[in-house]
Amino acid sequence: MVRSGGTRSNTRDMYSRPYRGHGMPSLSTYLTNFKIGDYVEIITNSAVQQGMPFKFYHGKTGRIFNISRAAVGVEVNKVVRNKKLAKRIHVRIEHVKKSRCTEELKNRVRSRDAMRRESREKGEKLVLPKRQPASMTKPAIVVAADNIELLEPVKYEFIC
Repeated sequence: MVRSGGTRSNTRDMYSRPYRGHGMPSLSTYLTNFKIGDYVEIITNSAVQQGMPFKFYHGKTGRIFNISRAAVGVEVNKVVRNKKLAKRIHVRIEHVKKSRCTEELKNRVRSRDAMRRESREKGEKLVLPKRQPASMTKPAIVVAADNIELLEPVKYEFIC
C-alpha cells in the first residue's frame, strides 16, 4: 500500500503540545496587538484547527501585510529551486507570535541615539563604536598537578 501524504502527514512531533501545555490558548494570545510591518513567527497551535497554516510554514518568520478580525496576513520567503518567492498567507492569531529578531537592533539604535544626544549637548564630535565579533577565550597554559595517577585496564584472564 502506498504511503499517504496528506496535509498533516509527518507532523507527529511538530504539532505535539508541550508538557502541561495542552488545551486552548490563553487570553494573552488573543489580546496581542499586531501592526502592519511587524515581524512574526508562525508557530502552529494544534489545539486550534481553524486558520492553521500548512506544515511548511511552521517555525518560519515573516512580516505582517494585512490584519483582519481573527487573522493576520503574513508574507514569508520560500525557496523554490534557485529563487526566493514571497508567499502571502493568512493565518489565525493563535498560530502567530511576535518575533524578537529585531530586539537587538532596536536596543543598539536607542543607545546610539542617546550617545548622539549627549555629544550634541557637550558640543563634541561623536565617533560611534563599531560592533566587534565575539573574540575567542584567551590562551593559557594548563599546569598539571604532581600526583597524577595513571589508570590502566585490568588484564583479562580466562578461567576454565
